[in-house]
Amino acid sequence: MKIVKKVLRGFAWAIGLLLMFVGGYVLAERVLSRTAIAEKQDGLPKTVTAFVLSNGVHTDIVLPVVTVEKNWSQTFPYQYTLSGDTAYQWMAVGWGDKGFYLNTPEWKDLTFKTAFRATTGLGETALHVTYYKNMRENDRCRKLMLSEGQYRKLVQYVEASLDRDALGNVAYIATNAQYNRDDAFYEAKGAYSLFHTCNSWTNNGLKAAGLKACRWAAFDQGILRLYR
Repeated sequence: MKIVKKVLRGFAWAIGLLLMFVGGYVLAERVLSRTAIAEKQDGLPKTVTAFVLSNGVHTDIVLPVVTVEKNWSQTFPYQYTLSGDTAYQWMAVGWGDKGFYLNTPEWKDLTFKTAFRATTGLGETALHVTYYKNMRENDRCRKLMLSEGQYRKLVQYVEASLDRDALGNVAYIATNAQYNRDDAFYEAKGAYSLFHTCNSWTNNGLKAAGLKACRWAAFDQGILRLYR
């Protein structure tokens, strides 16, 4: 009986510590994602339209396919989408755990191994690129206006996240795990974890560009709230 009591007591302590960690994590995220870092004005006119797009959990940065600064179809060729369409106007890019992207098309497909590797930073990462012909503002799609200087910094941030080969080429991931006919995956740098999530990557991109951002964001709501 003493052994059983010790085991139960240890189990209760473990559950208690887990609940404290989860509660502290959620509370910290709530506070920090509602605390804004002000935009750094560069004095240039806001001429570039962009968006932050959420699917309810994960956020993407949406940029025009072609500007004077950048033609994204040269970095992420249309040929890697199933449609091969070349009439897209917008490119959405998100960063995340490679295993989660490729092996978890739906929540029911999530395995303990995938979740463990994703939350602990043990897995590889990928960029998910989706092309769109039109973008519409709504509760999950917020418009951003950028100067050319801010846009240039955002371009540099996205490109710095790519894992390139020795020749500087992006590494396309050949897979049947596309979400639709207009997307593709590419190898990325960095490690995904509880403290550096897909939404943290989006938020850090806003910071890098000198745009309004959260102090830290693990979820999408804080970012969307900034750009209501």
